[in-house]
Amino acid sequence: MYFENTGIENTAADLELLDEIMLNHGLVREGQWDYERVTYDKKFEIKEGTFYLRISGFTNDGDVGAHDAIIKLMKPVIGKHYYPHGIEYGDEEVFPAHLVKSCQQTLTAVKKDVTAFEIHE
Repeated sequence: MYFENTGIENTAADLELLDEIMLNHGLVREGQWDYERVTYDKKFEIKEGTFYLRISGFTNDGDVGAHDAIIKLMKPVIGKHYYPHGIEYGDEEVFPAHLVKSCQQTLTAVKKDVTAFEIHE
């Protein structure tokens, strides 16, 4: 399920600042990157299962590996983990209302923090 109209999509910021902001809100990059893309995940383990809030981003110029990039964020999405197959993001998935609300609160907080450092290209 994609989160619409969060204000996060198409926001651009420095990679180092994004790493710090995202981590402050429980979104971890870990090894989920290549030289042009990043992925931040927040894991939710609740009685209904394991879910991930994901915010991805990319750079048109710069190098993620060298920690020298301006990242443009994409539309946030939530998915459910199914062992051993992985995460499903499809429209047919059902997400508990309390989980969606928690994700929306996280996204609002992230947007507020990122806006202070937003780069207008």
